[in-house]
Amino acid sequence: MISHRSPSSPFALPSWAVCRLQSQKNPITTDQARMGFVIELAAANVEEGTGGPFGAAVFERRTGQLVAIGVNLVESTRCSHAHAEMAALANAQRTLGNFNLGADSLPQHELVTSCEPCAMCYGAIPWSGVRRVVCGARASDAEAIGFDEGAKPKQWVRELNKRGISVVRDLCRQEAVAVLQHYKATGGAIYGTSRMR
Repeated sequence: MISHRSPSSPFALPSWAVCRLQSQKNPITTDQARMGFVIELAAANVEEGTGGPFGAAVFERRTGQLVAIGVNLVESTRCSHAHAEMAALANAQRTLGNFNLGADSLPQHELVTSCEPCAMCYGAIPWSGVRRVVCGARASDAEAIGFDEGAKPKQWVRELNKRGISVVRDLCRQEAVAVLQHYKATGGAIYGTSRMR
């Protein structure tokens, strides 16, 4: 099992998430199960009161071995770029000791995220080295409850494909949307650039 990231990681996880990471010893071998895992992270982040309704994880693509997780930490860190995808990618890079998750010395990696990437997270994906992105809810689902997902290319999937990164959308979308809607219904903070003016 790959050990938990260094304490100097820029995205230190809440204690419940560290326990979840350390307890997941077996590979998660199907896309649906991997997505279920990150949706559970998003739901737990809401229930634990540690952040927004978003979860993500980096897996070894072929084996399903979990490398790192991330949850939305914007409020707890007071850091606008502490999104679940950013945390998962940074923690995976720290865990593996390489800023390039696509390095020749490493197996291929993928990012599984409970919601499509916002503009910032989209920008980080090509530089991370992951070869595949699997998404649950759509950006429009996050926007429907008030989040600002920023400006990204309309053909963002095609742009990632051009870089050799495959994208799967709408996997367990209904379950992922339910977490977003529950967050809003329970009074979770909605934040983003348009709300900071």
